[in-house]
Amino acid sequence: MTRGVIANPWSGLRRLTPARIALGRSGVSQPTAPQLAFQLAHAQARDAVHRRLDGAAVAAAVEALGLPTLALHSAAADRPIYLQRPDLGRRLDAASAQRLQALAPAGRVDLAVVIADGLSALAVERHAAPLVGLLHALLGDAWRWAPVAIVEQGRVAVGDPIGEALAADLVVVLIGERPGLSSPDSLGVYVTWAPLPGRTDAERNCISNVRPEGLPLGDAAQRLAWLLNEARRRRLTGVALKDESAPALETGGGAMTSFLLG
Repeated sequence: MTRGVIANPWSGLRRLTPARIALGRSGVSQPTAPQLAFQLAHAQARDAVHRRLDGAAVAAAVEALGLPTLALHSAAADRPIYLQRPDLGRRLDAASAQRLQALAPAGRVDLAVVIADGLSALAVERHAAPLVGLLHALLGDAWRWAPVAIVEQGRVAVGDPIGEALAADLVVVLIGERPGLSSPDSLGVYVTWAPLPGRTDAERNCISNVRPEGLPLGDAAQRLAWLLNEARRRRLTGVALKDESAPALETGGGAMTSFLLG
């Protein structure tokens, strides 16, 4: 232990969580090591927000799964505009809208997958293609897929016009979540039945914190496949569709017990 650092009596709890608890103190200040770790985590979170998506690498990884891709861009021309104008990230630019119209789908498909950088391109580069691969294997040949759209400077709602243009019954948006101080690479997943512009967040289902240190990719793929199958069966998503893919936590006897210590 560094000389002069007064340990916190709760320090044993630190092995159970990445949260910054029980850091101890040096006089009236935070010890040097935790302070430097905080500054590093803050820098990593800022870098994740400003990082530009390597769309070509993501496309190559998805195409290696045997799935075609489609490169698109939101109406936010660059990162500063994207961060200042969330509304532009929810719409496609003119060139992307024309590209979608030119595709002229021959008929309806079951699923459109949209990969958008969101607020963490790092999360997308690390986890999006592996999650798509796991989902594709779980759904099998019973699902008809549209080309996987990869959108730069995209928000969640950008999936709605894409899903509509691709004549998809369901759209899944994989997007980088806002980084936390211990999670610069967290991926979010949003599922919407009958996508079209104007859908609200109440009409979507969300799976959050997809990453090895959060919800593992295999578990996320299983949960997503369950939601998709149920959404197709019930023809709805959002608040009317509860995630029942895993059993409720056992409370050990029926009655809720206190979580307080001591």
